[in-house]
Amino acid sequence: MLNTVLFDMGGTLEDIWNNQETQAKAMDALQKTLRAHGLEPGCSPEEFDRRVMAGLKEYKRWSEGLELEKKPEEIWPDYYLKEFGFDREKLIPITEELANLWEVTYYHRELRGDVLETLEALKARGYHIGIISNNASLYNVFNMLEEYGIRGCMEDVTVSSVTGYRKPHPEIFRISLRQMQTTAENCVYVGDTISRDIIGAKQAGFGKAVQIVSALSAQKDAATAPDAEKPDLVIQNLLDMIPWLDQINPDMHIDEAQQSSGMFVPFF
Repeated sequence: MLNTVLFDMGGTLEDIWNNQETQAKAMDALQKTLRAHGLEPGCSPEEFDRRVMAGLKEYKRWSEGLELEKKPEEIWPDYYLKEFGFDREKLIPITEELANLWEVTYYHRELRGDVLETLEALKARGYHIGIISNNASLYNVFNMLEEYGIRGCMEDVTVSSVTGYRKPHPEIFRISLRQMQTTAENCVYVGDTISRDIIGAKQAGFGKAVQIVSALSAQKDAATAPDAEKPDLVIQNLLDMIPWLDQINPDMHIDEAQQSSGMFVPFF
């Protein structure tokens, strides 16, 4: 029986997008932070952008090619800021600060409008809830969950920078299953990409996989093969998942006696 729902973060629980304006904001914030810690880029803003983006693309090729994730203390000196030759002893202590800064400036993030209602509906039916997210910051996912007021909803949060594996690698899904103390066939995974979320969940043996369309879905899935794994359900809004779950998994239901007596208290 399905009894656990695990979510992706960016693009799924969060609306997320980036453009030239967010990139410019990230580059400016990055330069200011480096200078505040005595690390002078020593080049024009245009050259700074070029070097950082070259490092980012190099890391992306490595990371996505192997489905692995390094920690910020490796990513920033060895990839993103490699061309600057900064003193590692000065740089490494601020790499997590830089990683989190990048995640919240290079990307615009905001909680989807129906997340609270969806999580409450799942909890009322008795589902266990958690997160599996690709993120190159150790703490950004935790920070954002706290900011949105939903950290307490999650029984576990599994992040690629902590595990060393990134979706669609099956090991990051297996780690989450162990931490949630459940089995793959009992789980539904919800994410916005075929390439990372649906393929990863299916290869890990999850009972069901749901795709929610995001602003970045098409971009991230551009190289996905036409015969790749398909989601069991495609939705535009998270709440659309609830009646589908009620239909395919009727054993999980709201305790009507508790609701009518006022004993059910939302967990937010």
